[in-house]
Amino acid sequence: MLQLRKSGERGRIQTDWLNSHHSFSFGSYYDPRFMGFRSLRVINEDAIAPKGGFPTHSHQDMEIITYMISGTLEHRDSMGNLEIIHPGELQRMSAGTGIQHSEFNASGSEPAHLLQIWIEPKERGITPGYEQRFVRDVVQPGNLGLVVAPEGKGGALTMHSDARLYAGILEKNQKLTYILPPKHHAWIQMIRGKLSLNRTSLQAGDGAAISEEDQLQLLASKSSEFLLFELY
Repeated sequence: MLQLRKSGERGRIQTDWLNSHHSFSFGSYYDPRFMGFRSLRVINEDAIAPKGGFPTHSHQDMEIITYMISGTLEHRDSMGNLEIIHPGELQRMSAGTGIQHSEFNASGSEPAHLLQIWIEPKERGITPGYEQRFVRDVVQPGNLGLVVAPEGKGGALTMHSDARLYAGILEKNQKLTYILPPKHHAWIQMIRGKLSLNRTSLQAGDGAAISEEDQLQLLASKSSEFLLFELY
């Protein structure tokens, strides 16, 4: 079973510095049909104008992942981290017992384009944590690269949740098949390009929830980049 979430049907919040598209209900955007999928709670595609950003705010008991598509983002938090996130880098932050952080476009002239992802942890009240890594070098065209996983398996960043996150790149006419274990689910989030998923067309910004399927067959009709979440 496959449920398509078209890019143009997502919720949208626009201000003088932020253009954000929400795959799931978030903030002032509410859609009872899209409250999340399994432990996946937020996928926001954010475009942040130069010098714009989110002032210091709090999080608790959530796995927060930022994937930079283009531009740069300055991150500061109450754990003492001060980092710049560059294109192709992925940041994982475990909010746990509570953190405060801010995020601002690090450029005075170029917009920042990113995906912000929230996944529910399997345990509450853990010690907050932070990791950041360039991940595009583990993704070979035509294959999936494991970038976040429980206990950092396979050299991935650590996820305190029953989920795995893969990044994928397919050049035009490349295809791959992913075997989904029994009773597991998946969500695919398109970043760029166009491909078919089990003969359903997906384009940039589209998402798809997959349940009760034993394999995912992907074929790119143009160069494509996407994320694949395996959810237990």
